[in-house]
Amino acid sequence: MSTDIQLGVTPLEIDEVVAVARQGVTVSVHPEAMEEVRRSRKVIEDLASDTVPHYGVSTGFGALATVHIPTEMRAQLQRSLVRSHAAGSGPEVEREVVRALMLLRIQTLSTGRTGIRPETLETYVAMLNAGITPVVHEYGSLGCSGDLAPLAHCALALMGEGVVRDAAGEKMDSAKALEAAGITPVVLTEKEGLALINGTDGMLGMLCLAIHDLRKLYTVADLAAGMSIEGLLGSDSPFAPDMMALRPHPGQATAAANLVKVLADSPIRDSHRDPAKDTRVQDAYSLRCTPQVNGAGRDTIDHVATVAGHELASAVDNPVVTHDGRVVSNGNFHGVPVAYALDFLAIPVADLASISERRTDRYQDVARNQGLPAFLADDPGTDSGHMIAQYTAAGIVSELKRLAVPASVDSIPSSAMQEDHVSMGWAAGRKLRRAVDGLARVLAIEVLTAARGIELRKPPQPGPASAAVIELLHVDGYQGVGPDRFLAPEIELVHQAIVDGRLLEAVNAALPEPLA
Repeated sequence: MSTDIQLGVTPLEIDEVVAVARQGVTVSVHPEAMEEVRRSRKVIEDLASDTVPHYGVSTGFGALATVHIPTEMRAQLQRSLVRSHAAGSGPEVEREVVRALMLLRIQTLSTGRTGIRPETLETYVAMLNAGITPVVHEYGSLGCSGDLAPLAHCALALMGEGVVRDAAGEKMDSAKALEAAGITPVVLTEKEGLALINGTDGMLGMLCLAIHDLRKLYTVADLAAGMSIEGLLGSDSPFAPDMMALRPHPGQATAAANLVKVLADSPIRDSHRDPAKDTRVQDAYSLRCTPQVNGAGRDTIDHVATVAGHELASAVDNPVVTHDGRVVSNGNFHGVPVAYALDFLAIPVADLASISERRTDRYQDVARNQGLPAFLADDPGTDSGHMIAQYTAAGIVSELKRLAVPASVDSIPSSAMQEDHVSMGWAAGRKLRRAVDGLARVLAIEVLTAARGIELRKPPQPGPASAAVIELLHVDGYQGVGPDRFLAPEIELVHQAIVDGRLLEAVNAALPEPLA
């Protein structure tokens, strides 16, 4: 485990969020940031003794904001806030999402804009670094005022209540896990309950993880498409730089350059360059328009990464303590900027999977696969080949189209109409995670199908990129061409090689210049 990332002075990067969420990288609060935390806490403590009510300090919350809370009841107020808001339901959310959420809340607390006490912040950091992960549930957040229920489950654990999983993954009471880690639970005081639960951290964490994963999957998609174009005897002429310059979208140029690299030095491609022997004028859209589709998705990711960057530079709470010592109610907790971005990403994810499935389908059809056996079967009729693998891809693509329907167009009023417009950003994040997983599986099926199709083309050999993929798959257990066999394990081994990065590593090691 590497250490550590300092928080509070500069915004986090997406890769830093991923490192903490997945790799267990530890964090600390920068000394300058901690000094600002102390300064803003003094502002809250001064307001606590004021006779004038201040929201979140000496009042109730939401629709109960006009109720003044006497001093002796304010600790109970904070406990009640966290306990009542920890009202999630459904399956557990993935550990990496909860860790990303915790990190991003700690980062906001470290800016000094929330009024939290230094000791509460230090305890939250200790809980994250100890690998203690509160159990957060699938349902509960409307994405405004941020991810209230998920964050409340984390705050509850900080108090020594609720359920967590320790660093080994064992489920236990929070108090037990904290004790084992040598961490003393906190007793919340004025404003701290709000500071712990009022943020967009869950949806932002899911956005960061998705951006990180999709950048890699889009490179895999270029590789898969290049293998299909090679195996289906397609042309690389449409991917020439001068063609891309006529429509200068940056993502399109990147995708085209990757396709050229995949198809370079391919004897299969060279076998049909002679126009006297190959009279086809142009390829189907699913081959020829790959740079346009893959490129548009890349540009969407870049746009969404800009949105994520703005949110990573934010300090979201309500109310906030300003630099000049005011405590101001605001609407920055509304999750809609992140919700739109999450929904936006689901569209190109569905479309990328769609065009991938179309290439997989072309391999099955003797009218379109340029001389390969039906369904790539060893003995068509006796054997079914990759027939049902294409069914699986089609089923996933259909699901991804449903998941591309935006969550953020919906809003259900809550809190007695005080919170009368919400973002549904958490739901957008949850469905995007399912979509990203589905995309990786559709690409795995295309890679597996293309590998079989290319092997059936022998004696012409594939180019170095496809050859590297096929060699890796054989090492992992792919059995190559031959009679029908149990296919699900082979789909899974390709999927695993995509997810763990070994597929791209093998290809890049075989190329003069790595895929972008």
